[in-house]
Amino acid sequence: MSSISDIIEHYLKQMLVDSELGVVEIKRSELADSFQCVPSQINYVISTRFTLEKGFLVESKRGGGGYIRIKKVPVLDSQRYYIELLERIGDSIPQVTAEHVIHRLIEEGFMTPREAHLMKSMISRDLIQLPLILRDQLRARMMRMMITILFANKGE
Repeated sequence: MSSISDIIEHYLKQMLVDSELGVVEIKRSELADSFQCVPSQINYVISTRFTLEKGFLVESKRGGGGYIRIKKVPVLDSQRYYIELLERIGDSIPQVTAEHVIHRLIEEGFMTPREAHLMKSMISRDLIQLPLILRDQLRARMMRMMITILFANKGE
């Protein structure tokens, strides 16, 4: 059985698919009422499932007429996306953020599920048993290298 977070995520993603402009604008309290949950549950879903690493832009306006706007950001230029990925990874990346990047690479067709499984295994905290700061730095170096190889082989 799916969790309420999974159901809300699926609902919002379906709204994005159905949207002609690829943008969804919602009121947090109305969505919470629809799913009979607290508004903070909506915040949790949006902040964890609709991240930039996963390919979404989220903007919100608080107050009485407030809203949350979610937009799926398409990858139009693979070379530009490659550069943005390397910049986003930077010198250090936590495991969960790296997994979001990998998820998006699958969604956008830049890697196979098998390649993603291998990459996730290589960046796992279970494998990289170092102090946190060193682990995140090593993970970033490994991610940058694997993504560079992945994008270099797309031309073949």
